[in-house]
Amino acid sequence: MPSCVLAYSGGLDTSVILGWLKDEGYDVHAVYVDLGQPCEDREEILEKAHSQGVVSAQIIDAQEELCRDFAFPVLQWQARYEGPYLLGTSIARPLISKVCLQVAREVGADAYAHGATGKGNDQCRFQLAAESLDPGVQVIAPWRIERFRELFPGRTEMIAFCQEKGIPVKASVEKPYSSDENCLHISYEAGQLEDLEANGVELVDFGMTVSPQDAPDEVETLEIAFESGVPVSIDGQAYSPLEMVKELNTRAGRNGVGRIDMVENRFVGMKSRGVYEAPGMTVLYEAHRLVEQLTLDRDLVHLRDRLAPEVAEMVYYGFWFCPKFDALLSFIRQAQQPVTGSVTLKLYKGNISVDGRRSPNSLYDAEVASMEGGGSYNQDDAEGFLRIMGLPSRVQGAVSPREY
Repeated sequence: MPSCVLAYSGGLDTSVILGWLKDEGYDVHAVYVDLGQPCEDREEILEKAHSQGVVSAQIIDAQEELCRDFAFPVLQWQARYEGPYLLGTSIARPLISKVCLQVAREVGADAYAHGATGKGNDQCRFQLAAESLDPGVQVIAPWRIERFRELFPGRTEMIAFCQEKGIPVKASVEKPYSSDENCLHISYEAGQLEDLEANGVELVDFGMTVSPQDAPDEVETLEIAFESGVPVSIDGQAYSPLEMVKELNTRAGRNGVGRIDMVENRFVGMKSRGVYEAPGMTVLYEAHRLVEQLTLDRDLVHLRDRLAPEVAEMVYYGFWFCPKFDALLSFIRQAQQPVTGSVTLKLYKGNISVDGRRSPNSLYDAEVASMEGGGSYNQDDAEGFLRIMGLPSRVQGAVSPREY
C-alpha cells in the first residue's frame, strides 16, 4: 500500500482527511507539529490518531526552532506584509512541511498530505516548501480533489463522517470564525469575519491579549537587550528565543498590545479579512527597530527597508526554501552584526513608547548632532556639500525653467 505523512492537528478537518486517506488505500503516519497551539491533551491526540488506524503517530515539538530559526530572522528584516501583519502563520508553515518531510524520509512514506484549502495561502506555503526540500514528493491536498469535495461539501457532512466512523471530534456545524494559534500569534478569519461590517475586535474572543480598555491603569516598564539583532534578555535576565516570546506574550498581552484587523491580498489573488494578535512579537519589532536606529548605517538600513517588503512577500507566499531567500538571510545576518544594545519600553493600554536606549555600537554622537553652538561639526562644510548636491538641479533649471 502507498504511505503518506499527514500534518495532523486532531481537529475535524485532519480527522476527516485521515479517514479519507485510509479509504483511498494509504497507510498513514500522523505528525502533530507542536508550535505552541492551545493547551490540548497531546496524549489524547495521539490516542485519537491510533484509534483511526494510523501506522504511526508522533508529536514533534518545534517551538524553539520556530522562534530561533524562522521568526527571529524575519524580525531582523523588520518584515511586515502589507503594513501591519507580522506573518505569524506564514512563518510557521514551511517549518511544518520540513518536519513532516523529515518524518516521511524516516518512515519511507511516498507522499505528504495537509488540510489546507484550495482558496487560501497555506496550500502554497506547504507545497512550495515541500517541493523545494524534496522535488519528487507527492503532495496530497484533499480540498483540491473533486471527489473529496463531493463527499464533504460542508461541515455537516464532515461531522456525519466522523460519527459514522466513530471518530471523536469537538465540532459544531456553525462557527462564528476559525482560528489558528502558535506561540507567535493567533489568527482569526472566515465565518462572521467575512462580513466587513462586523466589528472584528468585538466579535473575536482574543486568546493572548486583553482589551486595551480593560488593561491596567498603570504603565509597565521593561528593558529588552539584543546581541547582533537577536533578542537575548528581558530586564537583565537571559531567555531562550521561545522563552523570550512567551514572556513578552504575557507582559504585552496583559497591556492590550498587539491586535490588528486588516483586509489583505492573498497569494492566490483574492482579498481576505483577518484579525490577528501578536503581543510579544509586536514588542520585539518595536524594540529591535529602536536599537537599529542607534547602530545601523543610514545607507544600510535604507537598503534593508527597501528589501523588507519583498522579504515579507516571499514569506507570505511561501518561498522560504529557495536560493533568493537563502541569500537574503545571509545578508541580514551580516547586516545585523552591530545591532547590539538595549531599549527600555513602557507598555500602556495597547501602546508602546520608548523610555531610553543604549548601545556600545551607537553611531549617535551628541557633539555632532547638537543644535547648540560649537561642537565638532563645522557648519561651513555644508556650503560646499549643498553646492555639489544642487549642481544637477541648477543645470536642469537653467535649461528648462520651472514655473512658480
